[in-house]
Amino acid sequence: MSDLFEAAGLDQGAPTPLAERLRPRKLDEVVGQDHLLKPEGPIGRMVAQKRLASMVLWGPPGVGKTTIARLLAEETGLEFQQISAVFSGVADLKKAFETARGRRASGKATLLFVDEIHRFNRAQQDGFLPYVEQGVVTLVGATTENPSFEINAALLSRAQVFVLKRLDEPALELLLLRAENLLGKKLPLTEDARIAFTNLADGDGRYLLTLSEELFALRTTTPLDVKALGEMLQKRAPAYDKDREEHYNLISALHKSIRGSDPDAALYWLARMVTGGEDLLFIARRLVRAAAEDVGLADPTALLIANAAKDAVHFIGPPEAELHLAQAVIHLATAPKSNAAYLAWGAAKKAAHETGTLGPPMHIRNAPTKLMKELGYGSGYTYDHDAEGGFSGQNYFPDEMKRRQFYAPEGRGREGAIKERLEHWAKVRAERASEE
Repeated sequence: MSDLFEAAGLDQGAPTPLAERLRPRKLDEVVGQDHLLKPEGPIGRMVAQKRLASMVLWGPPGVGKTTIARLLAEETGLEFQQISAVFSGVADLKKAFETARGRRASGKATLLFVDEIHRFNRAQQDGFLPYVEQGVVTLVGATTENPSFEINAALLSRAQVFVLKRLDEPALELLLLRAENLLGKKLPLTEDARIAFTNLADGDGRYLLTLSEELFALRTTTPLDVKALGEMLQKRAPAYDKDREEHYNLISALHKSIRGSDPDAALYWLARMVTGGEDLLFIARRLVRAAAEDVGLADPTALLIANAAKDAVHFIGPPEAELHLAQAVIHLATAPKSNAAYLAWGAAKKAAHETGTLGPPMHIRNAPTKLMKELGYGSGYTYDHDAEGGFSGQNYFPDEMKRRQFYAPEGRGREGAIKERLEHWAKVRAERASEE
């Protein structure tokens, strides 16, 4: 235990944080990660067989990554060695590997725990490969970032990735009960305040226990209600990094909620992004995209509304423009949906790529010179406004290309009338073709 105090810069007489005092001593004491650690879970099976593969533990802060790594070493008979990518460089890595090589020569295996492993650059990550391959170390990396983006593919291919979950309400409540049992007293909170307190932790067990120490230190005979709790504790900023994966996860959730016609869920994800400090213009750009991609001509006003919200962000700015975004989100989510325009554009681009440089038929070519007229440019063109019903039914595709249908409205919203017109025009076009 003395090495823990030394690493923290403390002497053994210093008070130990509650989170450290409650740190699990066995794997089955770890809360919230049963899907990995129970006997039937993938890590649980490894421990039962005393066979530990290199792995990456991916999850949010305060869910037990460091604790799990330490306990894995204890329960599989490996020497635990820890480094942090935040404070370590190439020299520290070389020292760790040489130490592990020396242990191996004496018959002792090493579990090398690398905290924040994603902070090592690509070259440093490549440096792990020979030592992992040779079995000098069993690597356990911890990261809060998506390994697919932040860790070399070569290193990932030699390690299993396990996803740790944010601690849910029952897991957080269990931590509070353990804290109360350890200290022999209850948290001074009403039932509603206790729920609000666990929500404030946002799935972070370490943060929950850190806040708990403040509450246990209170000298009060009256439990705090929600209002009093809020006045005492500063509201925690939402865990949201605009440059990382969560940025894209939340905008995807917003877009898909709109596509799924769920205004309430869409508003929730919008609020999550706004309260997390997201750039309002980034949100507005996605709304403009959704208006064309998912609403389309089923409600042509959707694009106008989304663009108006974007203009409001420029003109008014935050926080007032948040309301304009909310109105646009509600409009898009409640609008009839059609991706016919989106599919039509994709199909048209594909056809253009396939057909190359085919020219327009002669009758719709421009004929600005006498020579071009003599060559037949514009010959036989029918002015549609003069045709019966304002529709001539002429061919506008290249002569060498069979007619294709790219736009196929399904009939929802305003596309119902469009579909009827297109079906009528297709009939007229077919009749004209049969007469020629």
